[in-house]
Amino acid sequence: MKLKRETALIEAVLFLETEPISIKSLSKITGLSPDAVETVVAQLSELYNEDEVHGLELSQLDDGYLFIPKASLWNSLKHRYGRKNENKLSRAAMETLSIIAYSQPITRGEIENIRGVASDSMIKLLATKELIKEVGKKDAPGRPAQYGTTRQFLKVFRLSSIADLPKLDELESERFKLNAT
Repeated sequence: MKLKRETALIEAVLFLETEPISIKSLSKITGLSPDAVETVVAQLSELYNEDEVHGLELSQLDDGYLFIPKASLWNSLKHRYGRKNENKLSRAAMETLSIIAYSQPITRGEIENIRGVASDSMIKLLATKELIKEVGKKDAPGRPAQYGTTRQFLKVFRLSSIADLPKLDELESERFKLNAT
């Protein structure tokens, strides 16, 4: 199936969007059927992701798609287009973010139990950077807030979904279990 005009139309929409856009939204914007949109997105993904000529790749984040620079080119681009130190996270922030990513939903108290230190400032920092958010309340005394990762987290770490996180080895998994009890 060629779909030249349809491919050009969806490519233009994806180029203009700054946030991931779903098949349903692409269908609504372009007036194309969801099946046609899926076919075109698959063609664009193959074209951009496998062709060495293009500097972009079509990335899937959650249920949306977005053009991003190819990872292999980022070292050449980051000096001009990267936010050098603005988005760097400290070791403590990365540790807190990792605990939340692998254990979500999780409360502040549970995070502190695993880390062994207070985590209020790290949670505030990660929430400010929109990497985590409150996802609910735990059914426990005081109904503490539970935290989880956001779509921005997936975007920053170039993940399609939380299931794409690297698997923890046995020792790392055991550490979480031992300290969390």
